[in-house]
This record gives sequence, structure tokens and C-alpha cells, in this order.
Amino acid sequence: MQAIVEGLPDSSVEYVRQSKEAEKLAEAYILRKAVPRRMELDAQHIAIATVARVDVLVSWNFKHIVNLDRIRAFNAVNSELGYNQLEIRAPLEIWKDED
Repeated sequence: MQAIVEGLPDSSVEYVRQSKEAEKLAEAYILRKAVPRRMELDAQHIAIATVARVDVLVSWNFKHIVNLDRIRAFNAVNSELGYNQLEIRAPLEIWKDED
């Protein structure tokens, strides 16, 4: 995964940080059962991306992030709280092989 990220042009990568707003949103995901409490870091990951309004969040975490039921649950909370829908994709869904 690190090699893939390093191969992306700088203009395609955005680094974002935790905020109080993202902490509150992550807690909302947990309270609304989008993700269990034991997966709080995953909730924070999604919340940070949502608050930062990233174009696409890419993850290998198929159990707790790149999972249709969870994506729908995260986005239901986002809609309820006035946030945009978050695109969540697996790396192979966005990777373009130029060969």
C-alpha cells in the first residue's frame, strides 16, 4: 500500500487531521451503530475524511470501512447531521494501470 501512495502525484493526496468536529461525528457514528465502539479509530478515520470533505477515502479495511452496509450507515449519519456523502472505495477501484 505504501508503494501505491508514494506513486500518486502530490496533487492527488490530501493529508488531514483530527478535530473536535470530527471527534463528535465519530461519536455519532458509534451511537447510531454505524460501527461498534471497539472500532472507534475506524469511526474517527471516516469522520476526519467527512469533515475535511475529501473526494474519496481509499481503504483496504473491508470489514469496517469498505463495506456497503457500513458505507450506507456512515452516509445516513452524514445526511442526518448535514454533512456530504463520503465516497469510500477499495484501492483497486481507483487504481489505473497504464500498461
